[in-house]
Amino acid sequence: MSLKLGNFKIRSSTFTEMGKIPKRNSGYGENVSPELEWSGAPSGTREYALICFDPDAPMVRGFTHWVLYGIPATVTKLSEGQKSDAFTAGVNGMSRSGYFGPMPPKGHGTHHYYFWVYALDSQLSLKSGLNLQQFWEAINGHVLEQARIVGTYEN
Repeated sequence: MSLKLGNFKIRSSTFTEMGKIPKRNSGYGENVSPELEWSGAPSGTREYALICFDPDAPMVRGFTHWVLYGIPATVTKLSEGQKSDAFTAGVNGMSRSGYFGPMPPKGHGTHHYYFWVYALDSQLSLKSGLNLQQFWEAINGHVLEQARIVGTYEN
C-alpha cells in the first residue's frame, strides 16, 4: 500500500498523543469510545474508516478493539460513546460489533492503543461484520492517506 504524507491528522479531546486513556473509556470503566476528530483529509476522499488496535496484547496478532467503516466524507468527528450503528461496524477481538475499550491484564505493563483513521478514495459499501484482516484486504488499494493517535493504558 503506497501512501503519501500530507496534512491528515487525528486528535482526541479525551487523551493526548501517548497520553493515558481515561478509565471511563476502558473495559474496566464504562467502556465508551473516546472522542476522535480528524482534519486535513486529502482531495478525493469519499469516506473514512477507523480502527483501534493494541499490539501489546499477549496474543499472536495483538488485539482489535474497534473496526468502523462507511463513515461519510462529511463526517470528521466521532463523539465520545459513538454508537457503531451510525456507520458500518466490523468485529473486534471479542468477535462482537462495536468498541471494546482497553483492558490489559493486571500487571502486564503499559499497552499502546493505536487509533487509525483512513481516508478512502471510494464509497466501498462494505458489508458489516468484517474482522481486521478482512477490513484491511477490502480497503487495500483505496487508502489515500492515514493518520493515527496513540493512547496508553495500564491496569
